[in-house]
Amino acid sequence: MTADTKQSSSLNHADARIGIALGSGSARGWAHIGVLRALAEMGIHPGVVAGSSIGALVGAAYASDQLDTLENWVSSLTWKDMLAYLDLSLLDGGFIRGEKLIEVARQYVGEIEIQSLPVLFSVVATELDTGREIWLREGALLDSIRASIALPGLFSPSRLNGQWLVDGGLVDPVPVSLCRAMGAEVIIAVNLNGDIVGKHNKRKNSDEHHRDKKAGEEADVWAMISNQITSRFSEQKEAFLSQLLGESKDAPGLFDVMASSINIMQDRITRSRMAGDPPEVMLNPRLSSLGLMEFDQAAVAITEGRACVERMRPALDQMLSSL
Repeated sequence: MTADTKQSSSLNHADARIGIALGSGSARGWAHIGVLRALAEMGIHPGVVAGSSIGALVGAAYASDQLDTLENWVSSLTWKDMLAYLDLSLLDGGFIRGEKLIEVARQYVGEIEIQSLPVLFSVVATELDTGREIWLREGALLDSIRASIALPGLFSPSRLNGQWLVDGGLVDPVPVSLCRAMGAEVIIAVNLNGDIVGKHNKRKNSDEHHRDKKAGEEADVWAMISNQITSRFSEQKEAFLSQLLGESKDAPGLFDVMASSINIMQDRITRSRMAGDPPEVMLNPRLSSLGLMEFDQAAVAITEGRACVERMRPALDQMLSSL
């Protein structure tokens, strides 16, 4: 049986009583692939899928029968590949427009309407003007993904249905309530941010070997950014990059501040929302070792996604017995 046949079989056996809430977490989101694979091996095939930010992207691949294709792509990603997808801009509300990434997704997903998917699917986004939580349950799948992944400061906001939309993780990092609204009786939630608060900078400061290994690759990223900035801020470029990279030993850089702030925010929001509407099973991949943009570390994230399912096997078995 081929990988594609296995995935199709999973969708054919999807159970609309079971919902899965795939949380936000940037590069840690590849863990969702491992989670979905491990659940399928246990005979658990969610028929209701809600995604926030990177969870929207992986959830869309699952719901559109393209999880195998996504896994093959992310498993081969390198830092040089990532460079090719960075359509940098300083004038559109974010460092990256995100259009190149969506074009890649279009090659795999195609022009699909959410309501035509074989499982119930929806994503969370945030309305920039009002801060309202927006549930996107119909319309173009790719447009919804683009809105949900628009991480403030990094990706440009998305204009959809007359609204400026940004990352869904700002209001609902793990969309359990959306799963319930879609009719799921039991919900598995995947929280990518449970063990990361306070660990981002510690990891950076303590893991010298990892940093040295990545230095050459990351230098390519900053060289590209530097070249983009040269034409706009030639006289202020060096000072700007110094602040961006956090070259001072006494102060974190812009991306470090942004990553840590987002981690704190999403962790606090998740704790609050889970207290009011807890899922039947909570999966917590241990991924504090991965940084905000380490999308080339898919193997690490996918492996841990599988591992966290195994750790929660007793709770999952109990959930199944209640159906």
